[in-house]
Amino acid sequence: MAEKKLKTLLVFKYIDEFSDEAHPLSTSQIIEMLANEGIKCERKSIYADVKTLKEIGYDIVSIKSPINGGFFMASRKFEIPEVRLLIDAVTSAGFITPKKTQSLVEKLESLVSKNQANSIVTQVYIDSSTKCDNEEIYYIIDALHKAIQDRKKVKFIYKRRNIDVENKKNYTEKTFTVSPYALIWKDDHYYLICNNQKYNNIMNLRVDRIRKVNTLDESARPVGEVSEYKNSFDVADYSKKMFNMYSGKSDKIRIACELELREQIMDRFGAKVPLSAYDSSHFETTVDVAVSDGLIAWLMSFGKKVRVLEPQYLADAVKERAQQIAKLYE
Repeated sequence: MAEKKLKTLLVFKYIDEFSDEAHPLSTSQIIEMLANEGIKCERKSIYADVKTLKEIGYDIVSIKSPINGGFFMASRKFEIPEVRLLIDAVTSAGFITPKKTQSLVEKLESLVSKNQANSIVTQVYIDSSTKCDNEEIYYIIDALHKAIQDRKKVKFIYKRRNIDVENKKNYTEKTFTVSPYALIWKDDHYYLICNNQKYNNIMNLRVDRIRKVNTLDESARPVGEVSEYKNSFDVADYSKKMFNMYSGKSDKIRIACELELREQIMDRFGAKVPLSAYDSSHFETTVDVAVSDGLIAWLMSFGKKVRVLEPQYLADAVKERAQQIAKLYE
């Protein structure tokens, strides 16, 4: 009986791993695979196993053909485009080390057949030069996540690269004690949104630069004490307002943009962002954002195609930045 149950499980394993619509697995192939495991069986027992697997919900298709007959898994929890999307996300994520990237990609490959996985992997490229080297990253993310759930402060070391004359790779380490509120993946980096206990505001720290996380018994500060979010931290709203993950005071800004920028503005602020005519060649919009150096850099990236209408202090800041840049080239 034990061998019979094992055989059924192995039949499922073989069909799940090695078959797809383009590569059905024949009865002879399954019998040969079972024989390699020391299990001998007849063809009709394979049909019985497949019938049992179908009865409990697996979408296995039988092809009756003397040339390319057999069985294949017709549907899976993840389709090929979905797995490809996940693999692309993992390979492009800078906070995942090359070693962990490879491990995650291999796990994602197991969601489809081996033939399908091979077709995906041939298109995958991992650029190790853009990846972090923090092999503690999983532990750090887990520890921070638990601290956020338990509303506890955390203490850790924050590591930054130094700039020196000889261009040697050395780092400065600084100890932070913070109240953590959220983890955000933005601009291909993972950030911890938190409050440094020395100040009354929110800051963003790169998770890949965090080391040696220690969760404290001390309760985290309520987010309403250090931000505009009085009851709970609104991750989506905060992420939408941030530019290059620079924190700043939230304010409404009104900008005039050339007509060709409507897609870029909707990509940044969402399809529901208000767009109204300003003149024959420009539209205007009003959005609520965090005013910061990141916002100024983003506005200036469009050159003369975007102009700040309100508030005046932001228009003056952009003008001053432009003048400073112009002086560098005089």
